[in-house]
Amino acid sequence: MLGLLLLIFLGPIILFLIISLFFLPFHFALYSVFNIFTIPYQLFKIAFNKRLRVNHALEHATINVIEERLGCLNLAGMGQEDGFIIQGPVDPYLLETAARVGLERLIRGESDLAIHRRCGTSMLAANLISSVLIIFLLWTFGYFGIFYVLFALIAAQFLGPHLGKVLQKYVTTSTDVDGMEIVGVERKYENRFFFLGFGSLPGRYFIRTRRYNFL
Repeated sequence: MLGLLLLIFLGPIILFLIISLFFLPFHFALYSVFNIFTIPYQLFKIAFNKRLRVNHALEHATINVIEERLGCLNLAGMGQEDGFIIQGPVDPYLLETAARVGLERLIRGESDLAIHRRCGTSMLAANLISSVLIIFLLWTFGYFGIFYVLFALIAAQFLGPHLGKVLQKYVTTSTDVDGMEIVGVERKYENRFFFLGFGSLPGRYFIRTRRYNFL
């Protein structure tokens, strides 16, 4: 009797899991085809936007300077054409100081400051590697199963950070910061629940930059 009840309640769940495992490789294959086109396009747009690349480097330099002093604070950042955003538990005065120190150190040639291990570029790189492997395995063997998916994902986790550093250095950042200036830090207020009109995100700052005669 107990076995029958378990079969009634667990049967649909087990069936759903089996069907999901069957269709999972197809999902990854379609997702991989999508990534093969979209990720290079994203990198291409960044590579030819020098303002964005410079501010991306300054964002990394700022976070690296802060983490040298205070350790990992799980800060997040995003480069923009007129500056960069930093989000996390950090004092705005310290943030501005770190941005100016990071800029000066980049000018002095400390190019490693422009690279950060938690940059989203590494995630893009991992997704690109897994997508290439999945398409390659499907093309080579004509069959694609769950073990190929696991192999591609594990390989991407190992290779992604290394490719990510290369992409950061040569594609998504630029250390050509001569003439750059940190204008100041602005607090950004954005609603988590914009439709309710309350709940601003804590610790979100915009560091405005500029360069004279920027070409």
